Amino acid sequence: MLFNLFIAYVGIGLVVPVIPSFAKEMELSGETVGLLISAFAFAQLLASPITGVWVDTVGRKKMIVFGLFLFSFSELLFGFGNQVWMLFLSRILGGISDAFIMPAVITYIADRTSLENRAKVLGYQAAAISGGFIIGPGLGGFIAELGIRAPFFFAAGLSFIAAIISLSILQESLSKEQLEKNRADKRRANIFGEVKKSVSSVYFVPLVIVFVLSFGLAAYEMLFSLFVDLKFGMTAKDIAKIITIGSIFGVVVQVAFFEKLVGKFGEKKLILFMLMLAAVFIVVTVFVNSYRGILAVTCVVFFACDLLRPAVTTFLSKMAGEDQGFVAGMNSAYTSLGIIVGPAVGGILIDVHVNLPYLLAAVVLCAAFVMFMTWKGRVRVGH
Repeated sequence: MLFNLFIAYVGIGLVVPVIPSFAKEMELSGETVGLLISAFAFAQLLASPITGVWVDTVGRKKMIVFGLFLFSFSELLFGFGNQVWMLFLSRILGGISDAFIMPAVITYIADRTSLENRAKVLGYQAAAISGGFIIGPGLGGFIAELGIRAPFFFAAGLSFIAAIISLSILQESLSKEQLEKNRADKRRANIFGEVKKSVSSVYFVPLVIVFVLSFGLAAYEMLFSLFVDLKFGMTAKDIAKIITIGSIFGVVVQVAFFEKLVGKFGEKKLILFMLMLAAVFIVVTVFVNSYRGILAVTCVVFFACDLLRPAVTTFLSKMAGEDQGFVAGMNSAYTSLGIIVGPAVGGILIDVHVNLPYLLAAVVLCAAFVMFMTWKGRVRVGH
């Protein structure tokens, strides 16, 4: 599972360094780039409540395999795309594929772990994703020498390989009896019903925090390539180096320290500290004027972000109990909503002034800090 997730995210990371060059070739504005990112998340938002149910009724393995094949096709379409509508269609299909993959991965891990070791394994999951981003951008910067569309074709190939491996090796974590029971219980689920259920559930406040968190992080991370290109004129290789080095810090911490940090401080304290750390250093980014400075500050922000994601996922998974599929789907949906709004607003602001998206991201993360600080909910402990 983790190996295939790593391969898939290598494919995603491949394309990151070439986005500014691709935007220039296609004559895309910052607003259009932001909307392309948001289209991915919008499709993921619409699909996630339903796929969260399907994870429990269709099975984890089928969802993962189909999602990987669909993502492969979406990257191929983007690589061949020579009109804006093709790019948007590609992003929409990519968002749907992610809505299939991520809830299935999280619930698969929940099936195979106890509450005590879940933080450890979800830390490994985050490390697999970050590891993909370590290899991906660095590799993408070199593949781009073959042409700025080449990384998209490589991404399609890697995802296809991951799908084949999952189809051949991965075992379903739910029994036939469990699937039949889940189908009987959730036959009438629909997107509006699932969203309404989330609003009235005990998960609503942490899910709102997930939205605010993803809004701020998306405004920072997904416009990073444009930010450093506009402000410093960095090449695809420069961008790839920064993202690669920053991601290495995240992977080392996730593998070596995440479980220990959760055990010592708990998810809530860890989330609060990392929210404030990320907000402070995002503001610092605005005032840095050198390559080394950007590299150092970015490492700190990536470090904080790479601990935030598994901490939030672990927090929700421990709350979920028997509602793993529902909560994982809602986690994906609320994350998508933040990714829709964050890059779309950031893309508009970056056309006004290059620093505005980052100042907005810092304010939004501070808002998430206040919300989480004042929330009184708890997670389950023990088996």
